[in-house]
Amino acid sequence: MSRALRILVAAAVLLGGTVSLFAAENAQLTRGTAITDPDLLRKLDQNDSLTISHLLWPERSANFPLTTDLLFSSLSQLKEIPPAIDAEFDRYIVQQKAAYPTETIGVGEGFDVQLFDRANLKSPDTRFVLAGIVNRMDRAYVSEESCGEIRLIYRLARFETTSDGGKTATRLPMTFNLVMKARDARQTDANGKPVTCAEVARRWLDNGDWQGLIGGGISLSDAMLDRIETNIQISIAPKSALHDFRSDYLLKVFKYNAATKTFEESTLENQIDRDRIVTDDALRRDLKAWLLAPENLREFDRGTVLIPEKFLAKAAVVPTAAGLDASPLQPEFGMVQGEDRDNNKGEPVFTDNDVVGALKQAAARGIDMQNIRSIAGFQRRLNDVTCAGCHQTRGIGGFHFPGVDWLADKPSNSTIVPASPHFFGDQVRRRDILTAFAAGKRPDFSRGFASRPQTRGSQELAGTEYQDGWGAHCSLQNAGSGTSDRSFTSWSCAKGLTCQAAAASSRIGMCFIKTR
Repeated sequence: MSRALRILVAAAVLLGGTVSLFAAENAQLTRGTAITDPDLLRKLDQNDSLTISHLLWPERSANFPLTTDLLFSSLSQLKEIPPAIDAEFDRYIVQQKAAYPTETIGVGEGFDVQLFDRANLKSPDTRFVLAGIVNRMDRAYVSEESCGEIRLIYRLARFETTSDGGKTATRLPMTFNLVMKARDARQTDANGKPVTCAEVARRWLDNGDWQGLIGGGISLSDAMLDRIETNIQISIAPKSALHDFRSDYLLKVFKYNAATKTFEESTLENQIDRDRIVTDDALRRDLKAWLLAPENLREFDRGTVLIPEKFLAKAAVVPTAAGLDASPLQPEFGMVQGEDRDNNKGEPVFTDNDVVGALKQAAARGIDMQNIRSIAGFQRRLNDVTCAGCHQTRGIGGFHFPGVDWLADKPSNSTIVPASPHFFGDQVRRRDILTAFAAGKRPDFSRGFASRPQTRGSQELAGTEYQDGWGAHCSLQNAGSGTSDRSFTSWSCAKGLTCQAAAASSRIGMCFIKTR
């Protein structure tokens, strides 16, 4: 943030006008990488070509938004999603009753653990509204031919008629992400030439007509459909004698099968199935050998690793708030030596000697580790490379992109900001990748820890909560609390701030104003 903008923000705080200024700052960060403006999204949601029904059912001319009762019953492509979600709810309820047998669980405020009401997915009063469009060409390393991904993010909302005949809309805690390939390799431009990754990137960077951002204004083909990602706040549980406040989020992925024209339940990318692996000797040995191999460890360090499916889970429950301390709330807790764990869960997958030896072997081969330079760095990456671990890191509850509530005349404080600090802090890296694509260069797809952006964005993010400003994550060792950990030594605070402990035993703190 520039000095002039800081002065404006300070003045706006006194005048009560911070919302528009912060929105302007966030808009700068998402310039060319995402569509987050609520007014534009309202207009786009009303455009027939961006309804889920049109995108998935173009041959039936379903150019209108379907309520959820019709969406899942009319679109055969989605038929496997409701039963898969129901099965996860059933498993979750059984697990909760086993863990807390004295607590009640069900839909409504009368229960100790309050479940998401699945009736909302079969209701004529609810539908998914467009919450954002996000460019993820930074994920082109997964499939270079597709140039990465474009994500249309929809938020579930309930519409009701008031006594005076008016309409009210309430957003519900569920997102439905339609993930498309950034291009169809068979697609051609107006001159009959194949559309290149450079051309797709330039459309976004130029902030041109929104229709040109998605398939060049051409109707989507099956070849562009990739998957659907769902995120549901499955339950909330107020603080009790048994536990702190908890809010759990269920993550699921459904991959598109062009042969059957359906979205089928699939594994979550890099979501290591901890409970299955720590109790299976063969899987434990295989995962350790695979991940610590120098070529895979390098990609793990860079954040571009793709862990084989045999090690992955088909669902993840993300507890929040998880805190900074290592605990069973983190998805890969207990997989590294030294973390407390239930003795019935088996031995750790990685010992200290395993990690240290792998780092030495990588160094001997000339591999420069950018992020993982210690056992603590390995532990942190093991968590944040998973879907669940990333959603726990600097998120808004269990979401990274809830979107601004454009349905409300006066959105609440929690929905003024469209996305999490992790999302905004990563936009500089994503824009760098788009710029490289547009120039015909090979992008650097690497990323830092989810807790803190890479130094490549440090100049633009300097002094903000995303990099080293108030609320940013920092290294406690830099604050003089002991031997420096090489994985986090660069995590410092801006001038005038100090790194203070935010948890009992974590190596990571938060930047706050110095106190005497």
